[in-house]
Amino acid sequence: MKNKKFFFNLIVILLLGASASAQESKKITLQEAIDLSLANSHNLRISDLKITEAIANVRAAKDHRLPEASVSASYLRLNSANVNLASAPEGQGGPDINQALYGLINVSYPIYTGGKLKYGVESANYLEQAARLSAANDKDAVVYNTIEAYTNLYKAGIAVNVIKENLQASGKRDTTFSRLEQNGLLARNDLLKAQLQTSNISLALLDAESNLKLANVSMDLIMGLPENTMIEIDPVFLNESQQLSTIEDFTNKGLNLRKDVQALELQQKAAANSVKIAKADAYPSVALTGGYVAADIPGFITISNAVNVGVGVKYNIASLWKTNTGQAKAEAMSLELQSSKDLLSDQIKLQINRDYQNYLLSKQKINVYETAITQATENYRITNNKYNNSLVTITDLLEADVSLLQAKLNVSLAKADAALAYQKILKTTGSLSK
Repeated sequence: MKNKKFFFNLIVILLLGASASAQESKKITLQEAIDLSLANSHNLRISDLKITEAIANVRAAKDHRLPEASVSASYLRLNSANVNLASAPEGQGGPDINQALYGLINVSYPIYTGGKLKYGVESANYLEQAARLSAANDKDAVVYNTIEAYTNLYKAGIAVNVIKENLQASGKRDTTFSRLEQNGLLARNDLLKAQLQTSNISLALLDAESNLKLANVSMDLIMGLPENTMIEIDPVFLNESQQLSTIEDFTNKGLNLRKDVQALELQQKAAANSVKIAKADAYPSVALTGGYVAADIPGFITISNAVNVGVGVKYNIASLWKTNTGQAKAEAMSLELQSSKDLLSDQIKLQINRDYQNYLLSKQKINVYETAITQATENYRITNNKYNNSLVTITDLLEADVSLLQAKLNVSLAKADAALAYQKILKTTGSLSK
């Protein structure tokens, strides 16, 4: 009795363990996948930190316009200091000084710096806006990568389903052929050919299932889900409306909407301000100054309420003969950014033309593959009838079966490729998030 109870408990534990280790399955739409990937993207977190850094730089640039203030104090201990006062009567020594205490407060407020402060704040603001645009560009990249991974997972699942269906049909055919061979109605060689094809389909299924698992893990990582979460694809994304504009419209959108183009323009403005800041080194700086001094030297002097206010002027005379390397660097950076913008514009035009042609090609492939699947289905039907009437060989029948399988795969994959190609155009034009 105890043994029965032990084995019963063991079975329950094993069943619970198997249930706990089973992979969780979750149906996720494309929009849900995009939302999860945006919420869990490591790249976007880095982009947010870059924005935070740019905001801090703006604050630092504005802080330069505020007054500078410093406080200092010292206590000095002296050993037998010799002090001779010119105003002291002849024959009398100076006071015995062995310690001193003094404190200083200095305040400086910039009035004129040749435009350094103004251009510094403007430059920091431009770079902050550029950082935000770069983050938006990174967001578009994350969205497209999610769509691409989602599409690849769908394609991997379709391949597994089609191959499984074909494997099941091939297995039934092997069973029928085996009976015919046992009754002497089919040559042994023909049975072996059919079984060999079944084995090849089984190998293809193993590869397809491996690809499906990898695609699923990739999707899990992108969305920030546990790696053992099985994703169920919602194929409704294949039927989303696709409005294809002219290539000229797409090109104009790309040059006007791309965040990286706008970011380069702002970086150019920041570089232009850097040139102005470098030129400002040739101008003097003027500041309103003020201070307070207090000192106490026992037995000698005490100073208090010594307040001073004035205007300070600072000019680097060496700037008259020294080369302004800062200005040269800033001008070179401005020209480099302009060249980068021109290069990016050419790349955008080429990308749009390539993506546009790829989309048109993918739509044409769908039409061709849909015709091919009709032809492959009819070809298999005719070949199968001929084989049943001993008019063709088993090789012809197996080739017709392979052609039908390939046609089924092609039409499903072409639809997914067309949907992805359209999203690629939107990404290239900078309108994916819209």
